[in-house]
Amino acid sequence: MKEFELDVLIIGGGIAGLWLLDELHRRSCRTLLLESRALGSGQTIASQGILHGGLKYSLSGLVDSSSKAVAEMPQRWRASLCGQEPPDLRGVRVLSPCCYMWRTDSLSSRAGLLAAQVVVRTAIEKVSTQDRPAALSQCPGDVLRVEEHVLDISSLLEAFRVAHSDRMILIEGESIGIATERNDSTEVRAVVSDGDDQVLFRPKVVVLSAGEGNAGLRQKAGLDEDAMQRRPLHMVMVRGNLPVLFGHCVDGNKTRATITSASDSAGQTVWVVGGEISEQGVDYSEAALIEFAREELRRVLPGVDFNDTQWATYRINRAEGRIPGNRRPTGMVWRREGSIITAWPTKLVLAPQLAREIADSLTLSRAAAPQLVLPPHYPRPRVALPPWEACEEWTP
Repeated sequence: MKEFELDVLIIGGGIAGLWLLDELHRRSCRTLLLESRALGSGQTIASQGILHGGLKYSLSGLVDSSSKAVAEMPQRWRASLCGQEPPDLRGVRVLSPCCYMWRTDSLSSRAGLLAAQVVVRTAIEKVSTQDRPAALSQCPGDVLRVEEHVLDISSLLEAFRVAHSDRMILIEGESIGIATERNDSTEVRAVVSDGDDQVLFRPKVVVLSAGEGNAGLRQKAGLDEDAMQRRPLHMVMVRGNLPVLFGHCVDGNKTRATITSASDSAGQTVWVVGGEISEQGVDYSEAALIEFAREELRRVLPGVDFNDTQWATYRINRAEGRIPGNRRPTGMVWRREGSIITAWPTKLVLAPQLAREIADSLTLSRAAAPQLVLPPHYPRPRVALPPWEACEEWTP
């Protein structure tokens, strides 16, 4: 059995684990990341890639220290996207430097867009009629431009994979075992994927960053599973000859629809639709949600032709640190229990803050240690397919 002595072992290769891996490596910690599927599987690859600047919190009146941190994080990301601060994310595709906000003719939607101009702290400006995106050409009232970058998640994950592939191992999904010793040290056992090599890790600290998988990992470690709550979504995808659009239709204090655009392997435009459509859609079957989404999108985007389009859906559970009353957390949540840290970033944009706080909390010796060298035959995790490439069934 191969054994590794580590400062930190990270389990889970979503954005939280990857950003933390980068942060700790830059601080000279002997750090390794384990992933049982593909990088970003689950929440990260299923996200819409928006670097939220606090829009939803501001509209809902949730202005506290956590929501203020959300508003500050996009600038931190931009520094990395420009290569001004580590990690160097200059290779990440920015699909759009902004999102648009628009309304319908309903009174609540009129009030919502008016409120947005007052309460949203992110830079916001009114768009002239001739500068509107084609999809919003026939929408009533003002269209606002909000400084919210939208990233191509596949290229984001690839940037971390390239930078840290020699610090990652692909393991068998059900093979992992976690044992906490009396002195609060932790042993983690796993089987390397595509083989029967058993590996024993002896880290000073274990960080669980596996999203929804944190529940099972905590159970294996003998920790309380109730530390996590799930918030389900049923997302909609539309592909075809569609105009490119990134933005939110505001209705009252909610986003009635949040739409981002991508290009699939066949060159077609794909819309990913979230917001209230995805939250209400949790109780709908795939067919019922598609029918509901068709009608909703026709209402919020009267100028878009949805003929000759195809539709599909996917379900995803947002894993969050539990908040009293199961309320929605406005910021990231992490907790340390002995030598085990469990982390939930809550939102993509908060990954840098989560990594920094966890790294700052560690008091690890910086004494010289042998360089971590993995056997060359150990497989490394690849990047997960985006939902529109993984989906096999589309409805006309």
